[in-house]
Amino acid sequence: MKFEGVYVSAVTPRRQRLDAIDLASTWELIDFLGAQRVAGIVLMASAGEFVHFPVEERIRVMGLAVKRSRAPLLVNVSHSTLDGAVRLAEAAMAANCAALLLAPPHFFRYDQADILAFYTAFAQEVEARVPVLLYNAPAFSNPIAPDTAAALLNGRRFAGLIDSGGDWPAFDAFRTIAQGNVLCGHDGLFVEARAGASLSAAACAVPELMLALNRALQAGSPAPAQTLAARLEQFLAAAAPFPVPIAIREAVAARRLKVGAHATALSYKKEQALAEFREWFGPWLKVVQKECAVAQTSAN
Repeated sequence: MKFEGVYVSAVTPRRQRLDAIDLASTWELIDFLGAQRVAGIVLMASAGEFVHFPVEERIRVMGLAVKRSRAPLLVNVSHSTLDGAVRLAEAAMAANCAALLLAPPHFFRYDQADILAFYTAFAQEVEARVPVLLYNAPAFSNPIAPDTAAALLNGRRFAGLIDSGGDWPAFDAFRTIAQGNVLCGHDGLFVEARAGASLSAAACAVPELMLALNRALQAGSPAPAQTLAARLEQFLAAAAPFPVPIAIREAVAARRLKVGAHATALSYKKEQALAEFREWFGPWLKVVQKECAVAQTSAN
C-alpha cells in the first residue's frame, strides 16, 4: 500500500457518561469525511482519544466502520499492553481494515531496548496481512528513536512510520530511514514537510483547507499555498490553548456533526476561551471555504 495524500485523524463521538462510542454520529462523521475525498480515515489515533474506550468497544466500532467508509479505513491498535495490541490488531485485520497504526505502550516509561522488544514480540505474534505503521506520538506515549525505527523498518515487518512528534530534525531523519514511506503526523510541520502523505487532525475539522493546501504544495503553486498556509497557522494558533483534541471536536460540532461531551471538565477560564473559539470559527470557516474554492478553480 502506497501512502499518498491527506489521511484524517478522526475524532470519536462519545455517548455522555459512558465509555461507549456513539455509532450513529460516527457514521455521519465518516460520511462527511468520505465525501471530501480524503485519502483515508484513521480511527482511534490520538485525536480519536482511544485511551478512553475499552478494547471491546474499539473492536465493535472498527468492524462496523469498515463497511461504512468510502475511503480506506486505518485503525490505531495501540494499547498499554502487548496482549491488548495483539487482540486489537487481529480484530482489525479480520474486519479488513486497510492498515494498522501501532505506538509503543503508553503511560509507563520504557527505554528504546524495551520498545524494540515490544515491536519484535508483536511481529512474532501477529501475522500481518495489511501494512503496519510505527506510530510515533511522543506527546502521548513513549517516543520511538530514529535508530529504533531503523532497526524495525530494516526487518521489513513494518511498512512505514507516522511521526507526530513535531520535531523537524527527527521527522527528516525518519523520512530518510523509511525511504519516503513516512506520514507527517503533526499539522505544525505540514507545510515544511511537503510530504506526499500526512495524518492530519486539523483535516477532521477543516478537510477542505488541508486538501486544498496539499494540492497547492504538490503543484508548486506559491500564491494559493501561502494563503492557505496562513489559514492553517490561524487555526492551529486558535486551537493551541486547549488540550488535544478539544478544539478539533468543537470545530467538528460547529459543522453540525455530533461529537458528544468532552471527556473531562475544563477550567472556567478555558470554557470562556472555548466560547470565544466557537464564535471565531464559524465566520473564519466561511472565508476559508471561499479561498479553497478559488484555489481549486485556479488549479483547474
